[in-house]
Amino acid sequence: MRSFGKYVISQTRNTIRGCGLFVVASALACIFVTATQTAAQRINSPATPTDITPPHGNTAFLVGHATGSQGYTCLPTSTGVPALNPAARPEATLLADFNRRSLQITHFTSVNENPHVDTPKPVPLSGNATWQSSFDNSKVWATAVGHIDAGTDASCPNKGSIQCLLLKSLGNEAGPTSGKLLDKVTFVQRLNTKGGAVPTTACTVGQTQLVHYTADYYFFHKEE
Repeated sequence: MRSFGKYVISQTRNTIRGCGLFVVASALACIFVTATQTAAQRINSPATPTDITPPHGNTAFLVGHATGSQGYTCLPTSTGVPALNPAARPEATLLADFNRRSLQITHFTSVNENPHVDTPKPVPLSGNATWQSSFDNSKVWATAVGHIDAGTDASCPNKGSIQCLLLKSLGNEAGPTSGKLLDKVTFVQRLNTKGGAVPTTACTVGQTQLVHYTADYYFFHKEE
């Protein structure tokens, strides 16, 4: 009877060990497939003015529709009348379709933890625009290098909304298990903005005001 009990325990341990190896193998396979699909997927991005068009050799591979807010802080001005600072801090959730799989990307502001070699130093402690995939936790940090006003182009049609932008990657980071979805992003376009513009109403120094907005974000990488 004791021998049978030892056999059961031994078999149970082997089963658990096997399951553990299966989970690890599955995770690695998933990462490999994601990296391969990222290189393979290509989407059509809309025609845009030169000021917000990525340089030749960059291809859109992912688009996410964002819903969130632009946060503005009231600061003193030289006129003595406080006003909301036009530099906003975004908080948004992007819903994307990646090779027939729905995924979520979080958009916020954070300090660049993995700057490119050519990124200007020191890295600003105020942070950069950040996108992080909920699928594999990969990240991209970027800064605006071009803009157009809303209502001046078909890719940015909603007058009175926040500007449409071209943002250049300043840093990328793979996920903790080598997730690659956003690891190779070179540029991000913010298009089709609606809402989010800085309010012109009176404010009190230190006050933060959140303004709802939506937009489409296109992610680019180097052509393979």
